Amino acid sequence: MTPPPVAAASKEGIANPAPLGLCAFGTTTVLLNLHNAGFFDMNSMILAMGIFYGGVAQVIAGIIESKKNNSFGLTAFTSYGLFWLSLVALVVMPKLGWVAAPSAGGMTAYLVIWGLFTLLLFFGTLKLSRALQFVFATLTILFFLLAVGENSQNQGFRHFTGYEGIVCGASAIYTGVAGLLNEMFGKTVLPIGSV
Repeated sequence: MTPPPVAAASKEGIANPAPLGLCAFGTTTVLLNLHNAGFFDMNSMILAMGIFYGGVAQVIAGIIESKKNNSFGLTAFTSYGLFWLSLVALVVMPKLGWVAAPSAGGMTAYLVIWGLFTLLLFFGTLKLSRALQFVFATLTILFFLLAVGENSQNQGFRHFTGYEGIVCGASAIYTGVAGLLNEMFGKTVLPIGSV
């Protein structure tokens, strides 16, 4: 059996931003979903990760993807970076008294539209690796589960959803680290299932 091809280091002098974007998304997703699963309350650690690593780092990764002419990477990383920034804003702005907190219906709509967007991006991953397909499939499921939990206000269901989110985030971390190590070593260290 022939091993899958491995991404080589960039020859155009632009580093591969995908490991940064995937690890930023993954770690922030795991931490938020540890909260959703009931391990700890919403706190400044999650919000700071949402702003700086989940938000800013992914936007930076998306901008670098545009320099590499990767429209999928640009769209995905920039969009999810801005998702994290908007999510933090939805939590913080009402606490500062700037706007009213979103209703359960409003948050449900927010999560559903992100689920639909992610489902559409999932189809783009069919030309990419199996690992990315798994990340986007579990993220699609996560958004819809979060929407159901928000709409129902069922705490047990929200805790269940948190566990699915931990799986999603962990898969993104794996995919990011695999891309980084495979590129560094010039061989498959961690498989990602090339298509």
